[in-house]
Amino acid sequence: MKSLQDYTIVIRPDDNGTFVAYVPAISGCHAWGQTADAARSELANVFDMIQQEYMEAGKALPEDVELLVANAS
Repeated sequence: MKSLQDYTIVIRPDDNGTFVAYVPAISGCHAWGQTADAARSELANVFDMIQQEYMEAGKALPEDVELLVANAS
């Protein structure tokens, strides 16, 4: 069984002073928090719920994706 640590996680500041955390490989796996740590903690809860939904549907979680990072110049 896969865990959140098997996935690339992106955490970035949001426009309103909070942070957003998400797993690009899993649609809908995203969360917000007042701090980066709070967003990551909430993301773990969201991941657990999504993982349970996949298990109940008899589906495997998707494979991780590779992110390409481009420098803004």
